[in-house]
Amino acid sequence: MALETCGSCLSWLLIPLALWSIVVNILLYFPNGKASHDASYLLPNYVWYFEGICFSGVMILLLAVVLITLECSVFYRCCQSESCNKTYRSFISIVLALLGVAFSGYSCIIFTLGLIQGPFCNSSGGWDYIFKDTTGGYLTDYPAWSRCTEPANIVEWNIILLSVLIALSGLQLIICSLKVAAELKRTLCGTYSVFVQ
Repeated sequence: MALETCGSCLSWLLIPLALWSIVVNILLYFPNGKASHDASYLLPNYVWYFEGICFSGVMILLLAVVLITLECSVFYRCCQSESCNKTYRSFISIVLALLGVAFSGYSCIIFTLGLIQGPFCNSSGGWDYIFKDTTGGYLTDYPAWSRCTEPANIVEWNIILLSVLIALSGLQLIICSLKVAAELKRTLCGTYSVFVQ
């Protein structure tokens, strides 16, 4: 019962998560919080997937707005029966929530891969992914972080931002999964059941 009553508030929770995802992903483009950096510095390849801006950002934001619109009582009637209308709206909500699961799941995977790969930085051997062979082991090897000399504090910057993005997309994944469960329960277990007719 709690899942059904909370189903409508789940869509509203996606909006701040999507906005924060966009903001945090934009910060990844400014290493150490600075717009100006060495001309030879290149951003890590996973940053160019735009997953925080596009998938767990804009796409989730659009899905949330459509889901909220579907939950409004003044929504356009697609058929004569009120039960039929609610069933179609619930079906569309399930499809959109499943898309949300896909978008946030994809983002979570890409952020995790970026975190495991490590930052692109300058070291004694030149610009490279110096932690790529550690398979994420560098995350707890604090003395090794000093091998990245440029940009300053780039390891900490990437770890913090990518961890926040993983948490945001993980929350989106949970919320969209709960939304699917709530709508399926509503459709199949009686509230909007089309099988009763």
